[in-house]
Amino acid sequence: MELFGGILAVKAVVFLTFSVFAIAAVGYAIGKITIKGINLGTAGVFIVALVYGCLLYGKLSDNLMAGDVSFSTEALKIVENMGLIFFVTSVGFIAGPNFFGNLKRNFKSYVLLGAVIILAAAATCVACILVGGQFTDLSHEQFRAILVGILSGALTSTPAFSASKAAVGADLEALVSVGYGISYLFGVVGVVLFVQIIPKLMKADMNAEVAKITVKEGGGSKRKNLILTEVDEFGFFAFSLAAIVGVLVGSVSYMNFSLTTTGGCLLTALIFGHYGHVGKISIVPKSSTLKMLRELGLMLFLIGAGVSGGAKFVEYFEPVYFLYGAIMTVLPMIVGFIIAKNLLKLPLLNNLGSLTGGMTSTPALGTLINMAGTEDIASAYAATYPIALIAVVLASQLIILFC
Repeated sequence: MELFGGILAVKAVVFLTFSVFAIAAVGYAIGKITIKGINLGTAGVFIVALVYGCLLYGKLSDNLMAGDVSFSTEALKIVENMGLIFFVTSVGFIAGPNFFGNLKRNFKSYVLLGAVIILAAAATCVACILVGGQFTDLSHEQFRAILVGILSGALTSTPAFSASKAAVGADLEALVSVGYGISYLFGVVGVVLFVQIIPKLMKADMNAEVAKITVKEGGGSKRKNLILTEVDEFGFFAFSLAAIVGVLVGSVSYMNFSLTTTGGCLLTALIFGHYGHVGKISIVPKSSTLKMLRELGLMLFLIGAGVSGGAKFVEYFEPVYFLYGAIMTVLPMIVGFIIAKNLLKLPLLNNLGSLTGGMTSTPALGTLINMAGTEDIASAYAATYPIALIAVVLASQLIILFC
C-alpha cells in the first residue's frame, strides 16, 4: 500500500507540473490577443485555468490517480499560495520606496476611496439579498450565504471569503464557496478590462499620465548613498526574509481578524522596501528579480485559483448569480472612479491604481503596470488595499449578522 501511495504521489506531481505549464502556455497566448487595443494579459491564464478545471481536471485526475486526487488538490493549493506570496511581496518591495510619502500626502483620499468602494459593493449585496430573496426557493439563510460568497468573489477577496465561511457556520460554508466561485471569474476579468477601457474612453496620453504620478511621487526613492552588501546576487535572501516575516505577521489573529498572508507579506515588504537596508546590508532584491517574481507569482496564483474554482463552477452555476456578481464588481468601480476623478482629483493612474487596491484585484494591478510601463502605480494600490481588506471583511460579517 505504501508503494502504491508513493506511485500515486509521483503521478500527482507530474500531472500538476504538466497542468501548470500547459495552462501558462495557452493562457499567455490567449491573453496576448488584442481587440481594439484591449487584451486580457495575464488574466488569460485565469480563463484557461478555469476552463481546464471545468472540463479536464477532474477527468484527468481520475484516470491518472484512480480517483484519489487529494494529494493533487493540496499541491494545487500550495501553487496558489506560493504565487500569492511571490506577487504580493514583490509588489510591496516595488511600492515601498514611495509608499509612505504617497500615503502621507493622500491618506484621506485613499481611506475614503477604499471605504466608498467597499460600501458600494456591500450596499449592492444587501439590495440583491432583499430583492432577489423574493424570487428564490432557497431559505433566507441559504440565499444570504450565496450572496455573501458572491460579494467576496466579485471583489476577489480571499480574506472576506474565509471570514464569511466562518460567520455562516459549517452547514452553510459550501454555499459561500458556490457564490465565490461563480463571481470570481468576472471579478478578475471585469477589473482587468475596466482599467484598460477607461484610458481608451478618456483618450488618455499615457506618457503624460505617467509623468504626472512620477512628479507626485517625487521621481522615485531617495536612498542614502551607501555601498551596501548584498547577501546574494539577485536578492533572494531579502525576498525570502520578507516572505517569512510576512507569513508570520499575517498569521496573527485577533478576534477572528488577521491580515492573512496577503496583508502580512504586503506590509512587511513595504517596510523592507522603504528602509532598503539594515546597517550596510541590503534588504531589497534587484528590480529585475522583483519584476520576474511578480509575474511568476501572478501566473501561479491565477492557475491555482482558476483550476480549483473551475472544478465546481459548472455544478453550481446559475445565470442570475453571475449577474449579481457582475453588478457587485462593476458598480463599485464606477462609483469609485467618479469620486476619485471629480472629488479627490487624483491623476488617472493613481485613480486606477487605487481602484485595483479598493477592489483587492492583484491581476488588474499587474495589467495596469504592464499597460502604463511604470511600477509607481503600485504605491496607490498598496495604500488603498489595506483599507479595502479590512472593510470588506467587516462588511461581509455585518451582512451575515444583520441582513
